[in-house]
Amino acid sequence: MTAPRLTYHLTPKDWWDAADPDAPLRSPSLASEGFMHCTDGAAEMVATANRHYAAVSGAFVILTVDLDRVTSAWRVEDPGRIYPHIFGPIDRVAIVAAVDAPRGPDGTFLPFRA
Repeated sequence: MTAPRLTYHLTPKDWWDAADPDAPLRSPSLASEGFMHCTDGAAEMVATANRHYAAVSGAFVILTVDLDRVTSAWRVEDPGRIYPHIFGPIDRVAIVAAVDAPRGPDGTFLPFRA
């Protein structure tokens, strides 16, 4: 048996809490960009969050997604091969964990328990 193909998706906590738990997850970027952003590796997820969301106030959630359970098409298109894009909704069965993203007093994202 092979290890699951895990990646991370960052989302605002209020958006995650309001999402229908019985429906596949559709982030706003799916409508605006045609795909949902993910990042491979916990350290890279923190670096990505700090690059793009450190100045954004509010709580965030980090979802662990098993790409082997996603029925939507996905692919990795960046040269570093660490940013999977999911071209459709994420099946709820593919979300294997959801943890609050820890942040410092200045909004910096901190390492999280993967």
